[in-house]
Amino acid sequence: VQLQASGGGLVEPGGSLRLSCAVSGFTSTDYGAGWFRQAPGKKREAVSCISGTDGSTYSIDSVKGRFTISRDNAKNTVYLQMTSLKPEDTAVYYCGATVKFSSWLSDYDYWGQGTQVTVSS
Repeated sequence: VQLQASGGGLVEPGGSLRLSCAVSGFTSTDYGAGWFRQAPGKKREAVSCISGTDGSTYSIDSVKGRFTISRDNAKNTVYLQMTSLKPEDTAVYYCGATVKFSSWLSDYDYWGQGTQVTVSS
């Protein structure tokens, strides 16, 4: 299984970015997926996750109403649409895949390489 994250960059506060995570190697599309982030000096934390069975989603409170996780099973790609970005969203963002629907780091078996998101004026 391989995950390839892309879409990060430098954006001003209030701006938007869309992260993409191309997933390959699963024999079906019923895997769960999630976006996590890690800021300098901090632990990796869950941001949003999505079920592979019924499309249920979960997001942490600090991004609710601003970030949207989605997936296109035909393209085996998971997205994170980020709007109204804040400086505190600055981090390396990682996509992960799991056989569950979970926001727990330890439940994720597969990870992409990370993409840097910097929110600054």
